[in-house]
This record gives sequence, structure tokens and C-alpha cells, in this order.
Amino acid sequence: MAKNRKRQYWLFKSEPSAYSIDDLVSDKTTYWDGVRNYQVRNMLRDDIQVGDRVLFYHSNAKPMAIVGTAKVVKPGYPDHTAFDPNDKHYDRKSDPDNPTWFMVDVSIIQKFDSPVTRDDLKADTVASGMAVMRKGSRLSIVPVTEEEWQAIHQLTGTKDPR
Repeated sequence: MAKNRKRQYWLFKSEPSAYSIDDLVSDKTTYWDGVRNYQVRNMLRDDIQVGDRVLFYHSNAKPMAIVGTAKVVKPGYPDHTAFDPNDKHYDRKSDPDNPTWFMVDVSIIQKFDSPVTRDDLKADTVASGMAVMRKGSRLSIVPVTEEEWQAIHQLTGTKDPR
């Protein structure tokens, strides 16, 4: 982590049919590819850094829930899937010499024994204010406050693995 930079916290969404917490447990480390939104691209490229912590969220699932935590182990770099015509995230306009899309690498910290569902979040005074709970929140990565990070660990009864 850069000197004098305070650790940041994020929530990364993934559909479990595409990439689940179990996949990350098995792989231990992965690149977070396929983001095709400019606002999130900017976060991946400019803001998310090594040492930052990630809440892993299963979206488009029943139930949608925070299912574990990860840490960023490699800062933003060009998303190579954008250059591969055989990849589902291919973007013919993206140029390797001037990349449009970026990704980071993350490693598993823990899978929660019990997922933290949206109902759990809604019922908690701190977690209910999370960006993921806002109406119309469609971004695949959203910032999380340190207080929200701690609230999630309190809800799961797990130790905050700082």
C-alpha cells in the first residue's frame, strides 16, 4: 500500500453463475475482468490499490448477498480480455497501445459461513446506508466506508481480518 494512503474498501458484484465466491476460494487469486462501465473503469484504473479490501457480493442470485471478503493484490492494469476476439468481454474499439478497460487482481480472505443478505443489510443501521442498497445502484463496484466494512463483520460474527 502506498505510503500515507489510507486503505479503502469496496464492494465488487459478481453473478455467481459467472464467477462465485467458491471460484475465488478455489482459485485463491484472480483478475477482475469484464468491467465495461467508464465510472467503474476509472475506479479500477485510478482508485483501487494494493491492500484495499473487497466485499464479494453475489448479484442476480437468490438471495443477493455479501458472501465473503478479498484483498486487492495488483493495482489497475489493462484488461486483456478486451483485446481477445474470442473472449466474451472483447471490445473491438479497445487498443492495447491506449487501453480503454482496466482490471485489478484480488485474493480471497474469507468466505462467510452465512451470507449477509439484502434483508440483513436493510435491518442494520449502518449497512442499510451502503451504496449497494441505494435504489438504482447498478455499478458493479461501489465504495464502502470503513464503518460499513466493520458492520458487515459484526453481522457475520467474523473477525475483521485487517
